[in-house]
Amino acid sequence: MTIAIYGIGGIVCHQLPERSFHLWAAQLPVCARCTGIYAGAAVCALAPVARAFQASEGRSAESLALRRAVLVAAAMPSLATLIYEWTTGDVPSNWIRFAAGLPLGVVVSALVVRVN
Repeated sequence: MTIAIYGIGGIVCHQLPERSFHLWAAQLPVCARCTGIYAGAAVCALAPVARAFQASEGRSAESLALRRAVLVAAAMPSLATLIYEWTTGDVPSNWIRFAAGLPLGVVVSALVVRVN
């Protein structure tokens, strides 16, 4: 089971040990940023916040433009940490990378998951 979980994690994530959280001396199967993305998605899937994106069933140009804008805005924290890392050579802490992934997970979940 463990091999399968880490194998799946390896498909979607680089799994670098220094960029991953460790619980009870075991590395999580995805890095801190991916953990934040998945945590944000889980929180949103369980929360009524997702209803804001599900309120209108229409696919008007305005609705799609708003959804794209919110998605781009949610990706900005992750993009900012990547730019910081690439330009300075410093790697942000795992907690910063986790926090940067949260909004992206929330928004993607809200756009994908239908909450009734």
